[in-house]
Amino acid sequence: MPIRLIDFSKVKEKEKGIAVQMNLLPGKQPDYLLISIIYVLISLGIIMVFSSSYIIAYKWYGDSFYFFTRQVFSALIATIVFLITMKIDYQYWRKFATPILIISLFLLIALYLPGVARYIRGAKRWIYIGPFPFQPSELAKVALILYIADCLTRKTDKDIGTFVRGILPVFLVTALIFILIFAQPDFSTGIVVLGCSFIMLFIGGSRITQLFTLITFLTPPGILMVLGKEYRRVRLLSFLNPWEDPLKSGFHIIQSLIALGSGGLSGVGIAQSRQKYFYLPDQHTDFIFSIIGEELGFLGTSLVIILFLIFLWRGFMIAWRAKDTFGALLAAGITSLIVFQAIVNISVVTKVFPTTGITLPFVSYGGSSLIVNMFCCGILLNISKSIKIKGEVI
Repeated sequence: MPIRLIDFSKVKEKEKGIAVQMNLLPGKQPDYLLISIIYVLISLGIIMVFSSSYIIAYKWYGDSFYFFTRQVFSALIATIVFLITMKIDYQYWRKFATPILIISLFLLIALYLPGVARYIRGAKRWIYIGPFPFQPSELAKVALILYIADCLTRKTDKDIGTFVRGILPVFLVTALIFILIFAQPDFSTGIVVLGCSFIMLFIGGSRITQLFTLITFLTPPGILMVLGKEYRRVRLLSFLNPWEDPLKSGFHIIQSLIALGSGGLSGVGIAQSRQKYFYLPDQHTDFIFSIIGEELGFLGTSLVIILFLIFLWRGFMIAWRAKDTFGALLAAGITSLIVFQAIVNISVVTKVFPTTGITLPFVSYGGSSLIVNMFCCGILLNISKSIKIKGEVI
């Protein structure tokens, strides 16, 4: 029998309207604890973006507030998107699951058309809308979650338990998105896409033996992809021993570890980081967690990790108590997406994973990521409004 983290038998009973014994009451209020977690992370992110970037902002643009003002503007736009999305019934998005997927695929393909994408550090990941950059891969992650939630909801338990009717359709779409993102090149986002897809398949009831078999078959080509490019081989080797080449391939991770180690228990203080003075690259994006560790110390980094753990708990509680299968899968997918990105980012800057370019959700500088994450959270909070169990606080 398929193993499921969420008991969809109860969910389907609720869909049929026969779960009266569960004392389900219509929810009116969103999960305020989850909202608080999100905005504490965003507020911390705005502070740390300014603290980590004002030196490079002044050098590059002659304006110490360059990144700060853009992050504040992105947070305001993201809040508007969040509030609007939170008011829209999450079932509304189900009818647009396929159209949004098609649009995201078109945008990913458009990156390879002449004159559309802009090369930044050798990668073509951004389409500029006026002065503002947009990453189609961010939309693709949301589109895939919507598609998988809709696809698995339409399948019976028997279908989900088979490879051809259950796993294969989801895997083919995931593989297409992965290839388009990987070719940008953006290996880290591709890994996030694959990871979230497998998590949703597992939660949705796919047989663990089939998933394990698929992962086994994908491992050899995955290794070839990693080793197929010189810079990826260098990153892997530098991860194993960054001090072998401390000024080139090992520079990022060594400076990150220095920043984290310099913070001690309580940090050197806000805006007192020394690593941001052109030692640690990408200090306001991929390695902002390192600056948090330097300026706020072990207590600051522990707070960030605890906040994401609470986010994980609340998100999966919403999924567990959702009133229908689509809502349960969608909540689980959104929660997995955000927390998985946080795990990868924190693991990279602490030398658990090889160096790769993935930002810390809500905290790192980046408008596309913040707006898309808040769009997802709006949907998650709308799901939380639709359920409430009598006598329990969720």
